[in-house]
Amino acid sequence: MSWGADQPGYPPEQPQGYGYGYGDGYGSGRQQQPYGQPQYGGRPYPQRYDGHDQQGYAPEYVPEYAPADYSAYPASEQASEQASGDTAQLPPVEPEFAATTEAELRGRESEPEPAPAPDAPPKPAGRDRYFDTLRAVALVRVVTYHTFGWAWAGMVFPSMGIMFALAGTLMAKSLERPALKVIRSRIRRLLPPFWFWGFFVVTAMLIHDWMPGWQIVYWIVPLGDPPGNAWGEQAWEILWYLRTYLWFVLLSPLLLRAFRLAPVAVLVLSLAPILVVHFLWEPPDDRFGSALTDLATFLFCWILGFAHRDGVLQRLKPFAVVVLSLAAIGYAGWYAFTHQAETGSYDLDDIPLAQAFWSAGFVTLLMYAKAHFRIDFAGLARFKRLDRIVTIFNARAVTLYLWHEIALILAVPLIDQFWNVPAFETYLPLESQWFMFGIGWILIAVFILLCGWVEDVAAKKKPRLLP
Repeated sequence: MSWGADQPGYPPEQPQGYGYGYGDGYGSGRQQQPYGQPQYGGRPYPQRYDGHDQQGYAPEYVPEYAPADYSAYPASEQASEQASGDTAQLPPVEPEFAATTEAELRGRESEPEPAPAPDAPPKPAGRDRYFDTLRAVALVRVVTYHTFGWAWAGMVFPSMGIMFALAGTLMAKSLERPALKVIRSRIRRLLPPFWFWGFFVVTAMLIHDWMPGWQIVYWIVPLGDPPGNAWGEQAWEILWYLRTYLWFVLLSPLLLRAFRLAPVAVLVLSLAPILVVHFLWEPPDDRFGSALTDLATFLFCWILGFAHRDGVLQRLKPFAVVVLSLAAIGYAGWYAFTHQAETGSYDLDDIPLAQAFWSAGFVTLLMYAKAHFRIDFAGLARFKRLDRIVTIFNARAVTLYLWHEIALILAVPLIDQFWNVPAFETYLPLESQWFMFGIGWILIAVFILLCGWVEDVAAKKKPRLLP
């Protein structure tokens, strides 16, 4: 999502980078094309719900991203939650009275633990590897989509909806503490990595003849889409996720209060805003309209995170959940394929209404499976290397989400240099996008090592190369 080209601080369209056009869908404003292929069918940036692009991240990708914030941001949220005191403190254990006899103590030890109530929500200890794995896969899918531009990628795995749902779950958990304290904590963990990354992007755009106006304040607090020029568009177009995540964080105390008044009704009605935006009222073609459309698109997923945290999903009937979820997916698929002429593609990132319903149905099934079957992926610990990768992706979700675009951009001139080495030209598949995909991940790993420590500083932890 973005704003119109006529907004202050935005020059006319210019050629991109090395001629490799791509984007996030939401915020790219044109049809996604794989790296290394010419751009065609260009549509003006902004993206809107009617014939315009809509998406991120991401991470959390921004972006709980995730950022990791454990979100969607894309984010190392759960680890940060524990470090910053988000987890509830257990009550102190009362000491045994001195008069307790040895026989009484043996009798107490032999008593079985009381069984949990059947409707009680699960209370896992420590990190939830199921959610960690979902977030890691979501980030991989974001990088893959930005490399190859596959329209079907969002249908196979709707990364952004998943990241918003996970962020909503963690936000509901954190709001057991005072709301202002939670919001400050989220902002503190989000902004320093964003500032660090933004310093390099803004500096590069200034070198390439960009002169910002007052809108540069959005590079300080991204409550609206930050401005920039066409030279740096491929880097900053993913910021729609951070902007949307930040607004959800600010609105969460009010949203959570409304949800707890009538959980199921509010969850179902959270799809109403995207219907209004699509059929009844067209948002303005500016920063406000872009933010409003993104909020409407992913509101259900954020509220779904509340429902999971409060145990609402676990109490629903499996038949109703499955039927309604499949109905939402079916409607989204039908709408996407029957409206290709308006967007030039069935890519969900170009069709907010389809994105909202597909994400709603798909993510509901994932979250309900977690609640109903008590899935925890604890067995992942047996695969040490894979478990380690999942841990790093979650602890560095914001870094991965922000820097992956720059890594993919830099992969292009780097591969160009390989052509000057005869052995590389002969034996390496330099023209393959899969080769560029691999180089991109190598550069992402370098950025994680060089820049990931900022997430530790933001979370008030000791900086480390790797978590």
